[in-house]
Amino acid sequence: MGDGDKQRKVIASNRKARYEYEILDTFEAGMVLLGPEVKSLRAGKASLGDAYAEIRRGELYLLNAHIGAYEQAGRANSPPLRERKLLLHRYELSRLAGRVVERGLTLIPLQLYFKDGRAKVELALARGKRRYDKRQAIRKRENERDLKRVMRGRGRTRS
Repeated sequence: MGDGDKQRKVIASNRKARYEYEILDTFEAGMVLLGPEVKSLRAGKASLGDAYAEIRRGELYLLNAHIGAYEQAGRANSPPLRERKLLLHRYELSRLAGRVVERGLTLIPLQLYFKDGRAKVELALARGKRRYDKRQAIRKRENERDLKRVMRGRGRTRS
């Protein structure tokens, strides 16, 4: 089995991110988790709604990512919105830090998933879209949908 054969079991995805932000680049980072958090993720209790990543003192942290409590853990559970450390290679982190300093760029999690049994997060280096950009994206999507509808309609009438 080669490197491309690795399985990805998606736990949570941030669908709003592609609408709200212009994605410039993506990275895969590991997550530092506690035992009950891993069990909770396996049960699918996670949300990336308002989550974002931040670089502090040369380390990367995931903030506002909600990982629900694991029922059987009792008191061992940690707060659902605690900040979690993310793992990246030093060169990736320094390259990322340089780009985040640029005006208007932010780190947004796109997906939370298991890859070979390890929890990973796909981060996107993104720039916030302005209101007219969003309207333009909606118009483009609607036009493509109409075009596909027309093409399907034509294909049926000919046969």
